[in-house]
Amino acid sequence: MATASSPKGKEKESTTQPTTTPTPSPNATGIIVIGMAGSGKTTFMQRLNSYLHTSAHKQPYILNLDPAVTHLPFSANIDIRDTVDYAEVMKQYNLGPNGGILTALNLFTTKFDQVLGLVEKRATEVDYVLLDTPGQIEIFTWSASGAIITDAMASALPTCVAYIIDTPRTTSPATFMSNMLYACSILYKTRLPFILVFNKTDVQPHSFALEWMRDFEAFQEALLSRRNEGGEDGPGYMDSLMNSMSLVLDEFYKHLRAVGVSAMTGEGMPEFFQAVDEAREEYLKDYKPELDAMIAERAAAKSATASDSLSRLMADMAVAGGPSTLTPEARAHQAAAAAAAQKKKDGGGLESVLQRTEEEERGSSDDEGEVIDKSSRTDYYDLPTSRRPRGTAPPSSAAAGSRGGRQVVDDDGTVWPAP
Repeated sequence: MATASSPKGKEKESTTQPTTTPTPSPNATGIIVIGMAGSGKTTFMQRLNSYLHTSAHKQPYILNLDPAVTHLPFSANIDIRDTVDYAEVMKQYNLGPNGGILTALNLFTTKFDQVLGLVEKRATEVDYVLLDTPGQIEIFTWSASGAIITDAMASALPTCVAYIIDTPRTTSPATFMSNMLYACSILYKTRLPFILVFNKTDVQPHSFALEWMRDFEAFQEALLSRRNEGGEDGPGYMDSLMNSMSLVLDEFYKHLRAVGVSAMTGEGMPEFFQAVDEAREEYLKDYKPELDAMIAERAAAKSATASDSLSRLMADMAVAGGPSTLTPEARAHQAAAAAAAQKKKDGGGLESVLQRTEEEERGSSDDEGEVIDKSSRTDYYDLPTSRRPRGTAPPSSAAAGSRGGRQVVDDDGTVWPAP
C-alpha cells in the first residue's frame, strides 16, 4: 500500500457559526454517485464538476473511490489511488480484478477517519462534496467498507445517493424492471434521499421511463407489445412476474425523484441540482432527526451503564464494610477514590485508551498509507516493489545461535533458522 504523510492543510476555519440549532448542518451537500458499469458515472462526475465551475456555485470537493480507473477526466481532491496501489494489492494478495478493487477499498476504509476530517474542514467552504464509486456497483453497495463510507458521510453532512441509469439500455421492460429493483434495494439499504438519474438522454429520451413509473397500464402495454413483436425472450411466467413487480413498485415510484441528464451535452443539470436541493431538505427533515435520536439513545444507554456500575460498586463497598458510620461527604470521597482505582485498574478508561491509540498511530511505521488532500500536497511515497514470500527468512541480520551456530532475527523479533 502506497503511503504518504499528509500534513495539516492551511485551510481557513470558517468564522460564521450558525446559531439557529444546537447541531447545525454544514453548508455542503454530499452526493454519492452509484451506477452499473458503463452507465457513465465518471463522465457524469466530470459534467458535474464542469457545471459547478461555470455556474454561481463554489468549486466542488471531489473524492475518487475507484482504485482501478486509469484516467480521470477531472481532478480529485482525494484519490484512493494516491493511498492504495491497486496493482500491488492484486500482486501481494493473489487476487483478481474485482477482489483487488474490494481489498483496496477495504484498506482505504481503515483511513477514512482522515478523509472525514478533511471533508469536515471543507464542508463550510464548498457547496457540494462529490463521491465517485467503483464501476462494479456490488463492490460498493454490498460490502462492509461501502456501508461504512456511506454511513460516515451521512453522519458528517447532508448526503444523497444519485443512481445513474443507462437510458438506452433500459428501453426493454425487463431491463427497466431490473434497474428499478436494484434501485429499490439500494434505497432501503442506505435509507438516504435517493435520485434516479437517467443518463445519456442525448441518445435516448427518458420520457418512456417516466411514463412507465407513473402509469402501471403503460408498462403492461409495453410489455405485451414487446412480447408480440418477439422482442422479449423467455417463458410466459416472466410477464406475470414483471406485472406483479410493477404493482409492488408502484408505491416505491411515488417517493422517488427522477431526472434525465446527458453527461455529454450537459442537458438536465439544473433539474438535477434542483432534485439535490430537495433531497437535502428531506435529509434534514427525516434522516437527521433519526440520526440525532440514535446518538442520544446510545449516550443514554452508556450513561445508564456507568450509573449502574457505580451503584453496584457502592453496594459491594457497603456489604464489604458492614454498617457504615461515615458522613455523606466521606462516603462520596470514598466512592470517588474507588472509582478512580477501578479506572486505573481498567487501564485508565476511554481517555487513556484513546491516548494510547493516538501514540501507537503516531509511532506506527511509514508503510501505513496516509490520505492525501491534493489541495495542500501531492507528493507521496511509492510502494515497495517486492515482498518476501510467506514462511521464508529475511536477509541475514543477526547473530549466532543453534543449527550450525547461526540464526537470523526478523524485524519483529521472530527467530529463523539459518538456511
